Amino acid sequence: MKTIISTRWGALLAGMLFLLLSARAATAADPLVTVDWLKANLGKPGIAIVDFQPLPDYLRAHIPGAVNSNYAKDGWREERAADKVPDMFPEKLDKLVAHIGALGIDNATHVVLVPMGMNSTDVGVATRAYWTFKVLGHDNVSILDGGMAAWTKEQDKTKANPVQAGAAKAEPKTFKASLRKEMLVTMDDVKKAKAAGTLLVDNRPEDNYVGINRHPKSTESGTLAGAKNLPNGWMTVNGQGQFRSKSQIEQLYKHAGVPTSGEQINFCNTGHWASVGWFVSSELMGNKKARMYDGSMVEWTLLKGGGVEQKVKLN
Repeated sequence: MKTIISTRWGALLAGMLFLLLSARAATAADPLVTVDWLKANLGKPGIAIVDFQPLPDYLRAHIPGAVNSNYAKDGWREERAADKVPDMFPEKLDKLVAHIGALGIDNATHVVLVPMGMNSTDVGVATRAYWTFKVLGHDNVSILDGGMAAWTKEQDKTKANPVQAGAAKAEPKTFKASLRKEMLVTMDDVKKAKAAGTLLVDNRPEDNYVGINRHPKSTESGTLAGAKNLPNGWMTVNGQGQFRSKSQIEQLYKHAGVPTSGEQINFCNTGHWASVGWFVSSELMGNKKARMYDGSMVEWTLLKGGGVEQKVKLN
């Protein structure tokens, strides 16, 4: 009798442990995964690999099983209808949610995002998509560190990572958004943050920050008054596709006068470079008080959010 009870309790405990581990796997993932991790997990159920290469490059060679997404056209960023501010988080989620489901992703899927990995700007495609998944309430998302460039890095042919040509087909699934409105920073939020002395972090290159050059859709040159400059290109090794170590990032933050904790708002021109800065602050450095302003300088100047500080004024 005791043996039967012990067996039942053992089975019950094992079942509970399995459910707990499954729930954890369904809701959380490491922000970055390595090439070795992805290679070891290829073909496993519950993992969707999303490739952001241009379609011709994707069709030529991609990670086996990876599906392709068009960052510019598939709903990740859209022009706001009322005021024509470009590259915003979409007001209507139907298109994006349907696209995510068509990629074979549901709310239990571990999504692995794969940028080209050639430079920090294309890494921003993955970090912006990562941020978008977080806003949609999906935490089970990672980025392949180094992207496709790291996967195909020249190596001994006997150790080469596999690639696949043509288009991979995904079984469509249903993805449901659970919007985290607190992650969406509006222009009014930035005004209030400025008034309260919240740290503003400009993740654009220095020439944009000081006002020498500007985005073609911005109407003024310069930065938000009082903002610190922490260029997105500093966050990756030699400005390429692999993120720097935590110790190096800490050094760079210190040099820029940006703390690794406390409230901050990352911005750039249209919330692309800023997504790299937000990803590093929030996900790699663990500062969950970091937020991103996707409207950034283009919205701020188009809609006349307030004064802009131009540090260099050319004659």
